[in-house]
Amino acid sequence: MREANPEYVRSVIGLANACPYFRLISMSITDLKASSAEMEAEFTQKHLQAFGYVHGGVFASIIDTAIYWAAHLNLDEGDGVTSVDLKVNYLAPARSGKVFARGVMIKMGKTLGLGEAEIKDRDGRILAHGTSTLMIVPGYVPSGNQALPPKFR
Repeated sequence: MREANPEYVRSVIGLANACPYFRLISMSITDLKASSAEMEAEFTQKHLQAFGYVHGGVFASIIDTAIYWAAHLNLDEGDGVTSVDLKVNYLAPARSGKVFARGVMIKMGKTLGLGEAEIKDRDGRILAHGTSTLMIVPGYVPSGNQALPPKFR
C-alpha cells in the first residue's frame, strides 16, 4: 500500500471540514488513514425532527461521509468514489451532544468497494451502524480553489 502524504491529509481534512455541508451538519473529520476515517459531530436543536430527536437523515449523512473518507486514501490520485447504496440501522435515539463516527473500508476492488461505519455517543453507546457500496469514479476529486499537495509520497 502506498504511503499517504501527511501534508495532503492535513490539507484535504481542512478542505472537507470547511465545506458548507459539513458546517450544516456540524461534523468534522478528526483522523484520516488508509482504510479508516474518524469524525465528530455536535447534535443541536437544528438536527431535531418534530418529536425532538435527531433526524435519521443526519445519522445517514454522517455514516455516508465516514465511509467515503475511509475509502479516499485507497484511491489513485485523481480518482474518487460515489455511493451506490447506503444501508443504515438506527439503534438508539439522540437529542443532543457530541457523537463520534468511524468509517472503515471492508474491501476495495477495481471498480467497487464496501465500507461500514458506526456512530457512538460519549458513553460508547452505538447509535447507528451502516454499510455502503462505493463505485470508483475517475476524475471525481475534491473541488475548490485550494491546490492540494500530492496525495502519496
